[in-house]
Amino acid sequence: MKRLNAIVAAAAGIALAGGILASCKKEEAPTVRYLNFKPEVTEQYKQLAEEYEKLTGTKVIVETAANNSYESTLMSKMATKKAPTLFQINGPKGYARWKDYCADLKDTALYQHLSDKSLAVTSGDGVYGIPYAIEGYGIIYNKAITDKYFALEAKNTPFTSMDEITDFEKLSALVTDMQANAEVLGIKGVFASTSLKAGEDWRWQTHLANLPVYYEFKANNVDLASDATKRIKFEFGDNFRNIFDLYLNNSTVARETVGTKTVVDSMSEFALEDCAMVQNGNWAWGQIADVAGNKVKAENVRYLPIYTGAAGEQSQGLCVGTENFFSVNSQATEAERKAAIDFVYWLFSSNIGKDYVTNKFHFIAPFDTFDESERPNDPLAREVTRWTQRAGIESVPWNFTLFPSQKFKNDFGSSLLKYAQGTKEWSAVAKDVVDSWAKESDSAE
Repeated sequence: MKRLNAIVAAAAGIALAGGILASCKKEEAPTVRYLNFKPEVTEQYKQLAEEYEKLTGTKVIVETAANNSYESTLMSKMATKKAPTLFQINGPKGYARWKDYCADLKDTALYQHLSDKSLAVTSGDGVYGIPYAIEGYGIIYNKAITDKYFALEAKNTPFTSMDEITDFEKLSALVTDMQANAEVLGIKGVFASTSLKAGEDWRWQTHLANLPVYYEFKANNVDLASDATKRIKFEFGDNFRNIFDLYLNNSTVARETVGTKTVVDSMSEFALEDCAMVQNGNWAWGQIADVAGNKVKAENVRYLPIYTGAAGEQSQGLCVGTENFFSVNSQATEAERKAAIDFVYWLFSSNIGKDYVTNKFHFIAPFDTFDESERPNDPLAREVTRWTQRAGIESVPWNFTLFPSQKFKNDFGSSLLKYAQGTKEWSAVAKDVVDSWAKESDSAE
């Protein structure tokens, strides 16, 4: 009996030890479950996951939501025992929906290497979303033409370089004098045509409108994940008007004709050197380079922030952002959270991971772990990176993700067209913005 008891005890000890070892093994290499937002890179992510498992022993399961179904897929996945440990939120509104599942990432190495920490999704002292691919927009300019202006003996400004243009007052003075010298410079106007044809007005009713909304929310310390965003006063509406008028009045076309103009028209004018500047994002490089007869050399394509006359804009950078932020499931075990955090850090810091990011995912990564040779090669992407890394410069985040509806944006665009054509007063435009924002915010509830 004693011998039997000893055998049983030994067996139990072995079983317990085996259980402990199995538990330890599980803790050492838990599975990372990633719900991917981008269907176009699903296979690349799966290949990456295989390489990561071979190197580390950690299994990464990549699941991808179909187009336009990420939120519903995430909701259903979170309700299962195999909930994602790594997922995405689309900014402050996304955090508001998923805050009970978002771990604080402020102490992670990935966040520490974020080049511009203003891009992260934050609440209080916590960091709950880290952007992993960014885009940027601003005023694209042709350095060959601005350099030609700076060399003019008859110019009426003291500027000798675009580096001196750091606010709206200086930009306005530069543009006005360049327009006066348009014939000498060989251009039809400083700015490309302002495309206000219906469906072609997103650069103004969304991207340009981002500036006054950003400054208003910033001035009033608005929590972007709260209901405070359901109302605006359009306090910086006159700043919007400053730059919008500068575009309209120093252009290749008369402002009365902008209702017929498209984005393609604008980009073609820039590519053919009919103008010196155009507002657009880094995605527009193809629209420049692929134009038949393109005259603009890649080395002359540069960016300038969209200055509007707001206080402190000398430290303003480009409008840089994304709708894609990594979050880690706070409901997962500590080991699972660590595994997810380790995986994404490896993705953006290792040679293998960075190669995937740049050459297979084609992301502009917002981390200082990338050197110049590891970033996309087109000039606008490089300019976005350069601006996000400039000391003392703060990018303008994409607050247009908080706009209440597409109808609001369409109505704003319609008002801007009437204003440009001289059939609507600016005061009426501003009132419509405030009223439409409130109405659309309420109807969305």
